[in-house]
Amino acid sequence: MLTCDQIRMSRAALGWSIAKLSEKSSVSVSTIKRLESQEGISKATEANLRLIRETLQAAGIEFIGDAGDGPGVRLWSKSNQS
Repeated sequence: MLTCDQIRMSRAALGWSIAKLSEKSSVSVSTIKRLESQEGISKATEANLRLIRETLQAAGIEFIGDAGDGPGVRLWSKSNQS
């Protein structure tokens, strides 16, 4: 499960703005802002979560941990950041 914190941490690790993630994932800026709020993930569509997850993973992000473990991210490669 992707969390709002993981999305924010991923963007920070990559140095991406919300606009950049929106451009790369084809998910609107307003949707990403909503997803990054605590309540947003529960209201997200599976399609939008999949697009964001796949975009971030393609840029070198690995999602680690789970809700009980303290979810986080790891950056493996910076080759796809531009």
